[in-house]
Amino acid sequence: MSPHESLSPLVAALRSLLESAGPKAGPFLREWPRNLIARPILPHTLPVVAGLKGLSRFAAPETQTLVEQIAALAGELDWRQTYTAADFGARFLDNHGFSEWIGERGPFISDAIACGVLVLGPDIEYPAHSHEAEELYCPLAGRAWWRSSESGWRLRAPGRWIHHPSWMTHAMRTEREPLLAAYLWRAGDLSAKSRLDA
Repeated sequence: MSPHESLSPLVAALRSLLESAGPKAGPFLREWPRNLIARPILPHTLPVVAGLKGLSRFAAPETQTLVEQIAALAGELDWRQTYTAADFGARFLDNHGFSEWIGERGPFISDAIACGVLVLGPDIEYPAHSHEAEELYCPLAGRAWWRSSESGWRLRAPGRWIHHPSWMTHAMRTEREPLLAAYLWRAGDLSAKSRLDA
């Protein structure tokens, strides 16, 4: 089975999960590709990917199967980072990574949306940042603290959607549990590095 054939069920599961996100999901669903057009990818791993093993024990019932599938397929995915040690330090880089599934860099092509998964290791803070693209996050496994310019730190459980309008400052912080979260971007530069906010 090719990597694209392996990934297609995960993409379908993410779309199905998105359909449960309520009204904010509408624009993302309208821009979802009608046909998945594949491009070649090479697998690439990062240190944080090792933390996916056994992560399903921290998943919500409705996300557990997807988390297990992501962990099983992790070695075939292209895991990336847009930051350097100069941005947040070496410890952050050892505990951060994302895999884009659809988008300008993903194995399935789209210039309308980008989506995939983000991993943060335990006891790490993803500092305040923002970006032009509107964003939806759904934590799939791991309880983490989330903050935005509209609210203080809130502990969020897996399975709950989180919305960030364009240029809204936001941050995340894990404790003992790593975080695996699905993300979707639309209506902006889909491959831009986020702006670091004070």
